[in-house]
Amino acid sequence: MTHILITAAGSHGDIAPYTGVGARLRAAGHEVALATHDSYAPLVRAAGLEFRRLPADPRTRRADPEDATEQARRPPAPGGTRALMRQAAAFIKELGGGIADAARDDTDLLLLSATTAPLGHHLAEARGIPSLELPLVPAAPTGDFAPVVSGGRSLGRWGNRAAGRLSLRVIDRLYADAAREMRARLGLPAATPRTVRRRAEAAGRPVLYGFSEVLVPRPSDWRTGLDVVGNWWPWHAPDDRLPPVVEDFLAAGPPPVFIGFGSMAGGEGERLSALAAAALRRAKVRGILQSGWAGLTTRHTSADDDLLTIGEVPHALLFPRMSAVVHHCGAGTAAAGVRAGVPTVPVPVTADQPFWAARLAALGVATAPIPFKDLSTDHAVARLAHAITQATAAPARRDHATAAAHRLATEDGAGEVLKAAERLLA
Repeated sequence: MTHILITAAGSHGDIAPYTGVGARLRAAGHEVALATHDSYAPLVRAAGLEFRRLPADPRTRRADPEDATEQARRPPAPGGTRALMRQAAAFIKELGGGIADAARDDTDLLLLSATTAPLGHHLAEARGIPSLELPLVPAAPTGDFAPVVSGGRSLGRWGNRAAGRLSLRVIDRLYADAAREMRARLGLPAATPRTVRRRAEAAGRPVLYGFSEVLVPRPSDWRTGLDVVGNWWPWHAPDDRLPPVVEDFLAAGPPPVFIGFGSMAGGEGERLSALAAAALRRAKVRGILQSGWAGLTTRHTSADDDLLTIGEVPHALLFPRMSAVVHHCGAGTAAAGVRAGVPTVPVPVTADQPFWAARLAALGVATAPIPFKDLSTDHAVARLAHAITQATAAPARRDHATAAAHRLATEDGAGEVLKAAERLLA
């Protein structure tokens, strides 16, 4: 029996897809462990996977590199970019030791998320075992589009490629200290992240991207071995059902609109809850607010509002029952909306979210994106209400969403990971 270790770090959306991958590998007869933060131990164990701890849990760190809400809402202070880089480097440095500890002597294969791959490759080299990168967003430079964290604006083919190469060098810098310490700990000769990355590129090391070509067609200028295989969906039990309170709410009226910001907007729950309730009221639709890290709640909304607040529930069960979904456009949530065949109102906050928001709009399944910072303006309620009306009242947008959902249903991203893993283990 082979032993596979998956490593993933970050927020919920950075972790949950790998539970589906791990469950698929386990069903094929492999022993699978998922190393991630303590906050996600129940998620991992529920999928039947062994949990192994990684440090630097974003839910408990005071300086959270995942939550850039404040930076998104106001211009950075002088030196702010350098401060964010230092915070990210500290997060990565703490992570490095945990990844080394997570791999036991019987590990046969490492599967690495985008956050853990620049560290995991050193571990694979030291142990003499294969590794496979499984990013959730397109990271390799291409002329087709600018780096996903740049906001989605094209710089032309040459400019896009140049910006993509620059973004990789920035990542190399972020991982430099952690990589140096890790290689010393593992008894490896000194090598910079850039050197290790270029060796992998020259060797044609395979990389499987966990998103759908429905949203991002594989760039024509990517090298052989960079493959887009389809989404990896978070695991949930086959007999899972929505909580009774949710079923009762759904049965009491027409399909509602979902509003949630995932791991974004920490501490802004009261303001965002009031704004969401006002927009839903103005659009004359019912709503479900998912609390998330923001802490959305109905406590401070009108008793006349037809609203329900929920915690974590599988998007695969909830989204198909909605008339539209309003969210931050993290990669997994964006794909879940498409999979459900319902229109989206994108409210991107930071990082890759504007990229996915633009992709949804271009596909015809979403309204024009509303940047999160615009929810602080005087016209935020009217703008959000108008977008919700557009999403729920336009048949063409729902038709596009239904067609896109049918295309996604033909893909088997986790199955492609299984095939690649078994090739590497053969």
